[in-house]
Amino acid sequence: MKLRWKIAQAAEIRWWQNYLKKKPKADYLQWKKEYWSQLLQETGVQINKGDRIFDVGCGPAGIFIIFNEQQIEALDPLLDQYEEKLNHFNPKDYPNTHFINLPFEEYKPQQPFDKVFCLNAINHVSDLNLCFDLLTASVARGGTLVCSIDAHNHSFFKYLFRLIPGDVLHPHQYDLEEYKKMLTDRGFTIQKSILKDKQFFFNYFVLVATK
Repeated sequence: MKLRWKIAQAAEIRWWQNYLKKKPKADYLQWKKEYWSQLLQETGVQINKGDRIFDVGCGPAGIFIIFNEQQIEALDPLLDQYEEKLNHFNPKDYPNTHFINLPFEEYKPQQPFDKVFCLNAINHVSDLNLCFDLLTASVARGGTLVCSIDAHNHSFFKYLFRLIPGDVLHPHQYDLEEYKKMLTDRGFTIQKSILKDKQFFFNYFVLVATK
């Protein structure tokens, strides 16, 4: 799995370079802020001024970009490459965000967070079970996890993609009920399951869970 994860990470930075190369920084970031604000409304998650927030697998323009009055930690193993290779990411633009350039597997949870976001990221990790354990440890009692996933629609392709690299960006292949169980088995209660995008192979869901 580590080799498959490394291949996925290399593909990830190339994807970002191709995706952003014709998008002006200001226009892209404005669009992304509007996207995150709309997503937050759909989830119904209330953000308070003093909340501690964790953005796991944040990418170059994660949900951290819309929070100005909270304490933010944002983690991604490609942050250094984003800063070096993408004009759209400069950590100095976000003075209230502490950036952590690590694979999630190497993160050591300290004080838990009120809100944890893991958006389009859990599919990308190397050790899925460990990372769900770390997400659980990162959410404070009474806190909220917002996790988005690409979930398989067809069992045949789910098992096929586990055998062959049919989906190079995502090392893990599961369906929606399997992802939900990974959360409920760890003590979470699923509050919402929001279908954001429907495709043939995968549907893109946002899960809102409380601990």
